[in-house]
Amino acid sequence: MSVMRTKSIEQSIKETDDPEFQLKKKLTALDLTVFGIGVIIGAGIFTLTGRAAANYAGPSIALSFVLAAVCCALAALCYAEFASTVPVSGSAYTFSYASLGELVAWIIGWDLLLELMLGASVVAQGWSQYATLFLEKIGFTVPASVAPGSHFDLPAFVLIAALTALIAIGIKESLRVNLVLVGVKLFIVLFVIVAGLSYIKTSNYSPFIPPATAGKASEGLAAPLIQVLFGLTPTTYGVLGIVSGASIVFFAYIGFDVVATTAEEAKNPQRDLPIGIIASLVICTILYVATTLVITGMVKYDKIDPKAALASAFESVGKPGFATLIAAGAVAGLMTVVMTLIIGATRVTFAMSRDRLLPPALGRTNPKTGTPVRLTLIIGTVVALVASLTPIGKLEEMVNIGTLSAFALVSLAVPVLRRNRPDLKRAFTVPFSPVLPIVAALISVYLMVNLSVETWLRFLIWMVIGFLLYFTYGIRNSRLATRGSQVPAEESSRT
Repeated sequence: MSVMRTKSIEQSIKETDDPEFQLKKKLTALDLTVFGIGVIIGAGIFTLTGRAAANYAGPSIALSFVLAAVCCALAALCYAEFASTVPVSGSAYTFSYASLGELVAWIIGWDLLLELMLGASVVAQGWSQYATLFLEKIGFTVPASVAPGSHFDLPAFVLIAALTALIAIGIKESLRVNLVLVGVKLFIVLFVIVAGLSYIKTSNYSPFIPPATAGKASEGLAAPLIQVLFGLTPTTYGVLGIVSGASIVFFAYIGFDVVATTAEEAKNPQRDLPIGIIASLVICTILYVATTLVITGMVKYDKIDPKAALASAFESVGKPGFATLIAAGAVAGLMTVVMTLIIGATRVTFAMSRDRLLPPALGRTNPKTGTPVRLTLIIGTVVALVASLTPIGKLEEMVNIGTLSAFALVSLAVPVLRRNRPDLKRAFTVPFSPVLPIVAALISVYLMVNLSVETWLRFLIWMVIGFLLYFTYGIRNSRLATRGSQVPAEESSRT
């Protein structure tokens, strides 16, 4: 029972026709693009923009967003090639199963589950805070006993319960609601850009790249791993500040990879998936850069409110009414992020269940809805409890490390699959392979070592739990373990 056994592309695609595990093909390129925008534009544009500009790069944070977008684009190209070649639910998990082996696939699936479930919980708590603020502005106060920060965050729980029910009904129905909410969110973002143009003071852009200053070194477990390993002294502003800012705002782009989890539900995956992944990333980059330039033009970078940059910027120019509108946009924006992350977590665990690495009964689809209802309810319940009962705090970094580890492995898997299966038809290919995939992997690893030692320790604990599950259940019960005689010859020769 080799842990490095792989599953052929043909076998993965054939299993999508299993009536008990069959998803309905309903999604178009527009659906996938909206899906990507829905998860990418969220907390990042409403909160992260101001914090990164004030603390790391000043007005040049716009360059940080561009740099982060380039880094993400490299990983996006790798995802696009895989998603168009292997149009099967599961994203990076499925890709690695076909190229790097079962154990690596399990590791990535376990990473993605951490990213998506914890990410949905964290964003739901952020949504709860914005929703409470918005309700206060219109005259309704949430009782302190069930407000954000209390022992039970009722708004976060109600949000996830409602979204879970919607997702269980059907993917197309979920994305119709997502389309409306993304439209609201884009309107708010465009409103901020257009309305803010008339309040820009060009003097606020000077200096565009503030002089570099020594940053405050973190101590103990809170210190970045790279600082502990190499003794590097952190800096803010200057050129290195742009790079540091890119490490922070990189996480505002996390989400385009979730588009790949819906590969099996695309009508024309070879064409639509690359469009959805790349188009959503390009659109969000343009909006991020434009918003950043407006905010740093309205308010001097050292006076930006890191907690509510957009609302505070308009209050500073005598437009407090706009803050209510922005809060409403944040409520809509974060709602789409939570929904998309829950869908992504459900589709990854669905793929793992169909491969028998998790109990298969969990992933069976409902013949009426075409969705894995049982699994959706389980994922939704866990996310709701974590969001409403747990003070997440620094665990937000766990979302990042899970994502980046998946980015690195997917990037490395592209040249591996090209070497092992040069005969596969690829509707989209990464240019300059293997150089670009290797660069994408190295960038992901670099950003990972910028995370704290504490985050790495928690990540290792999570991985130990995952290994225990795999070696006590998955290794003996997977499809490849129980149906080895059906594995194609070229595959069995590699196991």
